[in-house]
Amino acid sequence: MYTVAVKRDFVAQHFLIGGDWGAENFKHSHHYAIEVQLDGEALDEHGYLVDIVDIEKHLNDLVARYRDQTLNDLAEFSGLNPSIEHFSRILCQRLANRIKAGTLTAITVKLWENEIARAAYRMNL
Repeated sequence: MYTVAVKRDFVAQHFLIGGDWGAENFKHSHHYAIEVQLDGEALDEHGYLVDIVDIEKHLNDLVARYRDQTLNDLAEFSGLNPSIEHFSRILCQRLANRIKAGTLTAITVKLWENEIARAAYRMNL
């Protein structure tokens, strides 16, 4: 199994809803780090699982959507607590719709909200 991964970071804001999480219930920023990991069993005719430049373009475009935004205000978080679990799923699904390669069997997004806490979401393709 081959794996290629690309990582980016960005700052966004949110506030948690639906429970009493103290300071997390108030709008605050996180310095997020996202890593997209692509898996597949075969390489293309160029010896690539996926062209890293293509991954970077789609990841940069996606990160630009969330950079400096309040997650709670975005349509994809309507009715959701903007947890890193939900956020990692949303990012994964959006990247899966953008990155197209016949070599891919799975995509995983790992999302850190700080140095010690992360969530991940994996999709088989």
